[in-house]
Amino acid sequence: MAVSNLSPALRAPASSRAHPKAKPGYGKRSVPEQHAPCESDFAMLPERERHIAGYVDALSEGAAMDIKSLARSQPLYGQMAVGSALRALGVAGHLRHVRCLSGEGDQVRWVTRTFWSRTAHDNEWWNAFLAAEERYPAPQEPTEVTGADVPDEAPEPEPVSVPAPPPVMVVPQQRTVGQVSALGHTVGDSSPAFAALARLGRTDSRLALSAADCAALEQAAAEWLARGVDADYLTHALTAGLPASVDSPFGFVRRRLRDKLPPRLPVATPTAPGTPARRLMVECTECGAPGRPEAFRDGLCRPCREPDPA
Repeated sequence: MAVSNLSPALRAPASSRAHPKAKPGYGKRSVPEQHAPCESDFAMLPERERHIAGYVDALSEGAAMDIKSLARSQPLYGQMAVGSALRALGVAGHLRHVRCLSGEGDQVRWVTRTFWSRTAHDNEWWNAFLAAEERYPAPQEPTEVTGADVPDEAPEPEPVSVPAPPPVMVVPQQRTVGQVSALGHTVGDSSPAFAALARLGRTDSRLALSAADCAALEQAAAEWLARGVDADYLTHALTAGLPASVDSPFGFVRRRLRDKLPPRLPVATPTAPGTPARRLMVECTECGAPGRPEAFRDGLCRPCREPDPA
């Protein structure tokens, strides 16, 4: 029987935006020992997945792999379509999202990388590869990106400002702890955790929080930052794999802050000279939840593989 999807990978047409590089330590990582690109690559995938796969395959090492960057740099598909395509490519065995420790000494931090393979691999292959990656990590990257690595037309980052709390009339009434805390925050003195929460609505309007919401969740977000992640990592973890609509942004963010809290950085132990401590976790392609590689199948955590019956 003829197979209708047997067509070459759809290479992305030219875009007015050059694809941006990720921050040092993040972004695309190609697995080793891949064959040279050919027209039959991704031929068995549906059209949308062939297009996104061809586009990602052509990106340079360290290219930004977040959904927003991929959607903005190619003209055919928006953020929801790109997110669905990445999930399908994970299930097909072409990619894995991974959180790992990067840096040395007091500069260790959690970063998110996307390992990419032109050839589809099964779960056993990916588990073996990631186990080797954890035991024998690649050399640390430079802390700066040289001019030669920056796309000629890389988009400038959008200006982001933290909205100031609305004016509040002083009235003789009781206030909750969260409300009192929110009244004390201004743009100039807000904590990094409060500022990151306030910016969520600008990253994705489905997670727009009020000043009181940000104050109530501030301590939970601060715990993430205390465990070595930065504000960009926190934002990605909270906005990855959002449902089509979010009825309660406050409840949704509160649950994710609790359920996806990263582990504390491991206590330094004596190691051979020049061998940095390293830990690695796979990130669910659908919801972003972290875990050990063996807990995932096709890049998905158990809840995303086996959703609750309606």
